[in-house]
Parts: sequence; C-alpha cells; structure tokens
Amino acid sequence: MSVGDEARANERLVRSRQRVADHGEVFTPRWLVDGMLDLVSDEAARIDSRFLEPACGSGNFLVAVLERKLASAQKKHGRSEFEFRHSALLGLMCSYGIELLPDNAAECRANLLQLFTKTLKVSADDIWSRAAAAVLDVNIVRGDALAMTTSNGEPIVFPEWGYLGRGKYQRRDFAYKDLTQRSLADGTLFEQFDEETLFAPVTTYPVMTVEQIADLHTSQSQPSQDEQRSNGN
Repeated sequence: MSVGDEARANERLVRSRQRVADHGEVFTPRWLVDGMLDLVSDEAARIDSRFLEPACGSGNFLVAVLERKLASAQKKHGRSEFEFRHSALLGLMCSYGIELLPDNAAECRANLLQLFTKTLKVSADDIWSRAAAAVLDVNIVRGDALAMTTSNGEPIVFPEWGYLGRGKYQRRDFAYKDLTQRSLADGTLFEQFDEETLFAPVTTYPVMTVEQIADLHTSQSQPSQDEQRSNGN
C-alpha cells in the first residue's frame, strides 16, 4: 500500500455506526472532495461564487472551497492587505451550510474560522476573527435541508452578503425556500432575477463595516448557546 493509499484508508469517514444508522452520517474524504471541486475549478476558485452544502457535516467541502477562494484573494489582492482581507472575508461570506447535528455544525464553523484566521494571521480576539465568527453564526445553519427548517422548526433564512468596496458590505436575508425556487428558475443561488419583487428579501440591513459585522457576533452567539442548552446539547 502506498503512502497516499494508507492516508486515504486512515481518513475518518464515520464517527459511529449508530450515527450512520440514525442519521446516515458519512464524511466525504478529502481526496474525493478535491476531485469533485476540480470539475468546477473556476467556480470553486472565484471569490464571490456562492457554495451551499445542504449536509455540511464538519465542513469538508466548505473548507476545501474556502481554501481555493482564499488562494484567489491572495493572488488577486496580495499586494494590498486592505483589499486582501476584505475579499477574503467575502469568500467566507459566500460559503453556506446546513447541518442537522449540533456538534457537526459547531465543528464546521470552527474549521472554517481556523482556516480563515490562520490565512489572515490574526488572533482569536482580533476584529477580523470576530467578524468571521459573526458571518459563520448565520451562514452555517442547524436545520433540515429537506424540510427547509431550522432545528427550532422555523423557516431557514440565509444572508446574501455583498462587498460594495471601500470596506463596506451589504447584507440582505432571503428565505431558503425562495432561493431554491430562484436557483431552479435561473441557475444559481442569489442570481439577479427580472421579477425581483417575487424574491423580496426578508430583511435588508444598513451598509456595514468589518467592525460593525464583528459586533454582531456577541449578540448572535448567546441565542445559539441557549438553543443548544434547550435541546440538551
């Protein structure tokens, strides 16, 4: 057996037989993730292309996608730390996931955050880390992708983040069920649609800076902890 074959064989694909039986939980190995992303390499590397993993697990697909987005941001804006960091955050903003199990959702957020902070070389309490955590609080949702509901039974809502330039971001929230209809009708999530009134945002936020996004993390994180306690996790 070669070194590569041994590494593939040792890669953890399941946590327990019980979780496979109860939830059909099986993790996709990294070599297969890379092979699949290579088939859409241009989209995977584009900073503002949006990827949604409806059963994201611990984030194997989303981490691999974010690696490619961050590499593109470095290649395009490496000479400007300001533009690199803002485009790197946009790449994270364009990564979405739905996960039924709370430990997987938490691990997915942690893995994406670790990759982001390591690439930007910032500490855990840095404003960029807190902004990234705020984004992940709302981009990685605990819920059922088929039922299109959160773990509390509410309709899933996703934010559409846009970079306006000069350090400013725009956030608009859309119902997941509406986004799937738009995707079927027009090809991609959040793509501009002629009948805009048919897909009106649930909420539109004022234009925000990184500092203002970072401030959202404190207000969003506490309800998330309360939700986990209420579910006995």
